[in-house]
Amino acid sequence: MTNGEGQAQRWALAVEYDGRAFSGFQRQLAPALATVQAELEQALSAVGDAPITVTTAGRTDAGVHATGQVVHFDAPKSRPERAWLRGVNSLSCDAVAVHWAQPVPASFHARFSAQWRRYRYWLSDGNPGRPLLRDRVTFVPGALDAAAMHEAGQVLLGERDFSSFRAAGCQARHGRRNLRRLQVQRVGPLVSVEVEANAFVLHMVRNIVGALIEVGRGRGDGPWLDALRAAEDRRLAPPTAPPQGLYLEAVGYGPEFALPPPPSAMPFAAFLL
Repeated sequence: MTNGEGQAQRWALAVEYDGRAFSGFQRQLAPALATVQAELEQALSAVGDAPITVTTAGRTDAGVHATGQVVHFDAPKSRPERAWLRGVNSLSCDAVAVHWAQPVPASFHARFSAQWRRYRYWLSDGNPGRPLLRDRVTFVPGALDAAAMHEAGQVLLGERDFSSFRAAGCQARHGRRNLRRLQVQRVGPLVSVEVEANAFVLHMVRNIVGALIEVGRGRGDGPWLDALRAAEDRRLAPPTAPPQGLYLEAVGYGPEFALPPPPSAMPFAAFLL
């Protein structure tokens, strides 16, 4: 589809993927490494009969999953919505699915137009661990106090410098982010950590979860967590939580783009339980 001036039409897609199948979202120089970006671009290029490149709302690491990732691309040839939706789903591997495809104005940018991102991290402190959840949640030994984790985590809310939870390889200009929501709750045998912010620095969610695990084990509290953040020193923080428990759950945009609403909270909780 093109506009009246013959320019390429911009499209947005909502994407779900199983991170176990990929070496992260971003295309790698080594062609043997499977990535979500490469998988999407191959399928989209086949549907569009021309090379297509996607831009994502957020790059996820190897092993990290998504239920509500958003990407955009410019289609050089006219195709109806159903072609992008059904075509990509039929041509891509089983680890990737597109939930919707929608034309958007040229001003839309999957990353820079996003107002917030929501991640959810799943922990299991059950014993023994459930084999069917392996590589979908993170197993930790010993019971976690979810209520204590939630209470302590509230000290991180607001606009703060999260350098203490920022990986050394982060390329962002600074560590300041606005953390809008942090909720920890027990869901049956699992513990859910929901984190929402305007944006995230590298490994920020996994590093926050690593610290919250220490709180859940009784080794820290709110003042400890606040002091850790205020130190702005990653070397003082606990180890990074593994990638397999992390899900990019939703990305929020302004009403001017009229995108479908993000998925509801914990969309697959029933599956996990």
